[in-house]
Amino acid sequence: MPGFSQENTERETPIDLLPESLDANVDSLLHSWHVQYFTQAEDFCHDDEEDVIIPDSVYALRLTRLPCVIPMQYNDVVRQCIDLYTVRKRNLVRYILGMADHYFPIIEQILDEYDMPLELKYLAIVESALNPKAQSHAGAYGLWQFMLPTAKSYGLEINSLVDERLDVVKATRAACQYFKDMYAIYGDWNLVMASYNCGPGNVNKAIRRSGGKTNFWEIYPYLPRETRMYVPLFIAANYMMNYHCEHNLCPIRTNLPLATDTVMITNVLHLQQVAEATKLDIEQLRALNPQYKRDIIPGNTKPSVLKLPAATAYAFVDHGDTLYTSQRLGELLAGCTALTPVESRPSSPGRKECITHVVESGENIHTLSNRYGVSTQEIRKWNGLRSNQLKRGSKLRLYIDNGGVTYMATKADEGAIDSENLTAETKEKPVLEKQAKAPKKFITYKVKNGDSLYSISLKFPGVTSSVLQKTNGLKGTGIFPGQVLKIPNV
Repeated sequence: MPGFSQENTERETPIDLLPESLDANVDSLLHSWHVQYFTQAEDFCHDDEEDVIIPDSVYALRLTRLPCVIPMQYNDVVRQCIDLYTVRKRNLVRYILGMADHYFPIIEQILDEYDMPLELKYLAIVESALNPKAQSHAGAYGLWQFMLPTAKSYGLEINSLVDERLDVVKATRAACQYFKDMYAIYGDWNLVMASYNCGPGNVNKAIRRSGGKTNFWEIYPYLPRETRMYVPLFIAANYMMNYHCEHNLCPIRTNLPLATDTVMITNVLHLQQVAEATKLDIEQLRALNPQYKRDIIPGNTKPSVLKLPAATAYAFVDHGDTLYTSQRLGELLAGCTALTPVESRPSSPGRKECITHVVESGENIHTLSNRYGVSTQEIRKWNGLRSNQLKRGSKLRLYIDNGGVTYMATKADEGAIDSENLTAETKEKPVLEKQAKAPKKFITYKVKNGDSLYSISLKFPGVTSSVLQKTNGLKGTGIFPGQVLKIPNV
């Protein structure tokens, strides 16, 4: 094995230090929203719970037969990673194989546009296990696991309404641009992938510590422990996706439509309105449009993409302007107000809003960062926090980009939050004083089809699902369409 001995490999290989995507709760993943509605059994594939025994020579030969640009080296580390997929993570592999049918055609087309090796699509398996809503403890999000600052630096929009890290097309384009930038530096795809995991600074440090070597396997011992497994896992993913049948592994087939069409939305629209007009399941719409965090398409800020099954796109267009009825939209926005086209521009003061968030059990600074589209550093600065630890029940002050839909109905309402350029230091104190004097009151919300306590809580900053449950005297989390809930105005 180039670069290090077999003895050192066995001692230093951190095979149990897995990426979070591969160490996820598989049962939870297989029952998540984007799988449970769209899976069906495979009729013709032979599946088994046991793997087959294959000699090293066969593994090495199969890797040499893969049509690829990036070298697929075989060694003991790669063998351990192949065993991880084909022995320990068989249920996860079945999920990945099924979701690949939906995501890989999209990813391959973009890789081809950027003249990237098509096998880089398998890097998304290492990053997220093709879970479109994968979120790491460090705050990385989406199929390509972008951190918020990096995502914004590559042009992805992230605010309280939209997170384009969840948009497969835009996130893949951002990943391709990153690959292109790193390849211009290293000229080696293995080092490009290593830098994607740990950053170019750590790769450069490993190169210096190795005496200037620029081969991944030669700088392997000097890389961060998780990054050492990154390229071997990528090679193993290439193997697994091409030879899964030889290991008696069959995909979970999905009914997510392979043929889709896009419609440009130029006004505010709610996914529930689309579901009602097209008779589509709201969950399917969310699966196709995961970037809209609160089910709101902010077409008032700029033309926004709505992805639909190809067979449904014409039915949507036929409804024309009748979809944009202010009464129905007002019900779905539940007290929020869409800004005018002028107010909703990215640089407009009207998009800056101060809110108070009450920390719920299980939340951390990274989940809040992703939810509201602000950095962890900003959250700490605004609230005088010295660490990322958050105490349940504590109130945090957040200055957010509301994405073009204000959280409060009008600024004239009693207790409403001032939304004019609240990032200015001089504005912060008056806003807090106004919040402190505002009397508590309730507003009402009528439950719609597809609503849950969690989805409703996303519409009201500072209100969590447990608060809704307690306020309304609910013994469980079950609610039904037409039910009227009291929403505390925190």
